[in-house]
Amino acid sequence: MELAFLNPLYEHPGSWASAYVDLSQHEEDMHTQRRLTAEAVARHLREQGADEATCRAVHDAVAALERSTEPYGRALFARDGEVVLQVPLTQAPPQGLVCWGTLPHVTPLLDLAGEDPVSLVAYIDRTGADFELRSAVLREEAGHVTGSRQWPMHRAKASDWSERHFQLKVEDTWEHNAREVAEALAACQAETGADLLILCGEPRECRSVHERLPAHLRDRAVETEHGVGSRLLPREVAEIRARHVRERILAEVDRYRSARTPDEERRAAAVEGVPGLIEAAREHRLAELLILPDGPDTGREVWIGEDPAQLAERRTELRDLGEQHAWPARADDALVRAAVVTDAPVFSLAPVLADAREEAPAGGMGALLRWR
Repeated sequence: MELAFLNPLYEHPGSWASAYVDLSQHEEDMHTQRRLTAEAVARHLREQGADEATCRAVHDAVAALERSTEPYGRALFARDGEVVLQVPLTQAPPQGLVCWGTLPHVTPLLDLAGEDPVSLVAYIDRTGADFELRSAVLREEAGHVTGSRQWPMHRAKASDWSERHFQLKVEDTWEHNAREVAEALAACQAETGADLLILCGEPRECRSVHERLPAHLRDRAVETEHGVGSRLLPREVAEIRARHVRERILAEVDRYRSARTPDEERRAAAVEGVPGLIEAAREHRLAELLILPDGPDTGREVWIGEDPAQLAERRTELRDLGEQHAWPARADDALVRAAVVTDAPVFSLAPVLADAREEAPAGGMGALLRWR
């Protein structure tokens, strides 16, 4: 998951309020429910030592969601009486996920707002295609392409030379239109930034378009058979997207597993465990961070300085490094901060937990390195 949008949370040191609000329940008395939620969030923050101005800012922001129809929820991050960032969620959060700490508690976003690829669906037939953008909270038309050849379209029974010749012309029409659909689909992807291409239609037409996509898009495209003229249901799109995310993370796990093997100089291209990750973060070597949500070391206390690269297992280590200030923080949030500010993606292993637990990093956190 790319987390560049979190950079505003790391521009200023100081304690942060983090609140994950469930908006999935749309009851008749929603106004009262949201007001009670706002009060509960503010109360939890006060109990953890948050200042009154920040409690009030979070309270007001949650209360302002009283008429929201968001399907899942929202995460809010605040400091010094100001809500700095709000993030829509793609899953309903657990109740009571409210924190006050040295760093914003962003790790839950990996699962609650993570890996929601915007999908560009192409409904393909022999004459062209309709395009549609889909995500957990989005559904809108994205254009149409009509192939420049509309005849001949249908095969004849090949009983003599003329009919076989006609059949070849039909094939040529299909292939010509498939090329134009692939070009239009690639252009639409470049314009929209879609993460996943879903090719929907008869197997032959989908395959023809898939084969003619630019090389860098072929791995992003999946084919699904569907009736001509019908649209994918939200459940079907969600299943395709979830499968794509799972396969992507499994590929990262495979890379990590291979990288753990030392070379002839006994150096590995991956690291695991808090001590090794801290060392790699100090040297800006984190290329990708992998986190198992319930890993035993995710909530472990480490020490941080103002510079995201200043991490240590003990406070005295930061003093030895010349850091004037030191604060305790959760290991996962400290390492996510170090990854974000160096543009390293972060992946949760939750979607592949059943398949990857035995390959999970020691302590629940590991990383691929930029260099050994």
